[in-house]
Amino acid sequence: MTTTKSLFSAEGLDDRSLEFLIAALEKNNLPGFDYFEFKRAVHNLLLMELDETIAFKSAFTTAATLGVTKEKLIETAGYYRNLVSKEKEHFDNALENQNVVKVTGKQADIKRLRDQIERHKAEIVRLQDEMADYLNQINLAETSVKAETEKLEKAKSAFERTHQAVLLQMDKDVENLHKYL
Repeated sequence: MTTTKSLFSAEGLDDRSLEFLIAALEKNNLPGFDYFEFKRAVHNLLLMELDETIAFKSAFTTAATLGVTKEKLIETAGYYRNLVSKEKEHFDNALENQNVVKVTGKQADIKRLRDQIERHKAEIVRLQDEMADYLNQINLAETSVKAETEKLEKAKSAFERTHQAVLLQMDKDVENLHKYL
């Protein structure tokens, strides 16, 4: 049995797309014998290995007995051609919608994420600069603390030496007071 799909199939066609178009043709098949049935008749004759010219003439002879004219076949072929063209328009619109959802939307997400990464990089640089400034302040403060500690230790040491010397002097004076007076 000849399927509608086999009427239009050719090597390299996408099965899913062909099935979609065939479904539209079958759904909108005009009543009576027209291009669609003529195409099926020619196809069946070609399967019997008849010459293409003979297949067309034989199918037309049968169609003519049903009152079908060449003009009617050409007219209905145009109808099916327009139908297939409208399906392409619907496909193109659906494809564009999918492109917006699945591609353009994702591209916007990618751009947003890349922009966010750049903002984070800038923030990292700012934080690194801030940390470097803090480290510099720490180094300055540590140097100052060290210098102040040394200064205070020196002052403490000098005071203690002086204090001891004064106490020693006083003790010596008291001793001399006992000794000389």
